[in-house]
Amino acid sequence: MPERRVSLLVTAGDGPAECNQAVGHILDRMGEEAERNAFDLSVHRSEGQHGPRSAVVLVDGADADDFAGRWLGTIQWRMQSSIRPNHKRANWFVGVFRLDQRTETDNAIRESDVTFSALRAGGPGGQHQNTTDSAVRAVHRATGLVVVVRDGRSQHRNKALALKRLANLIQARALADRELMKSSHNRLHRELDRGNPVRRFKGERFVEVD
Repeated sequence: MPERRVSLLVTAGDGPAECNQAVGHILDRMGEEAERNAFDLSVHRSEGQHGPRSAVVLVDGADADDFAGRWLGTIQWRMQSSIRPNHKRANWFVGVFRLDQRTETDNAIRESDVTFSALRAGGPGGQHQNTTDSAVRAVHRATGLVVVVRDGRSQHRNKALALKRLANLIQARALADRELMKSSHNRLHRELDRGNPVRRFKGERFVEVD
């Protein structure tokens, strides 16, 4: 099955600082799920004082659509505020939206602009570890963006994939910035439906509930 790439925008919208904390928890949970299922997850976070206000997430893998589908929509976090302990509100909401990939292009990034380091490549849940350091971590020095690629059969192949994914991440970040600045910004906030969350979590440990 060919590899798929899905671009997501995770945003707190106009929500308060607690929603920024929720965005951070969601990104952590996405990373855990991606690791268990051997997806490559690339993330760019737009940080606020109490956590990321928003983030662009690129999911690469044959089942990327299924992974994204489990997150698309409104995410609810029930937690007494640690920022405002006396605040009566205890429900915080974050939106996860798909970015339109039709406007993305693979703008070339030079290998000389990237710092590579080798990693151990592994299968789902850390199983079936390879004996060679074929996975790579790539840092684009100009932007600080980072991707980890482990699904190619050689380090040379993973470096090539890393350059392409860095270009995709930069392009997706630019697209997200435009979405958050133009009129569709208000549309995204309106679509953050606080009455119908697709997934619910609670507590400091961000435990999922039915």
